[in-house]
Amino acid sequence: MKIETVFQILAVVLAGAAAYFLYAGNRDGAFVAVVLGCVAFFLNVRFQVKARNKIRDAKRKSETES
Repeated sequence: MKIETVFQILAVVLAGAAAYFLYAGNRDGAFVAVVLGCVAFFLNVRFQVKARNKIRDAKRKSETES
């Protein structure tokens, strides 16, 4: 399983947890879950961009060599 998928799943689970905490009236728990969900989402985006940059750099390197 890729690390991006793990962060996507974690972000969705934390969003669900935040919704539950908000429904239950626990605003502190909802806030923490939302913040951690946002962190997981942005880590997911970071790893995707990093992978795309590696592919792009490899293509550029192979184009300059040929």
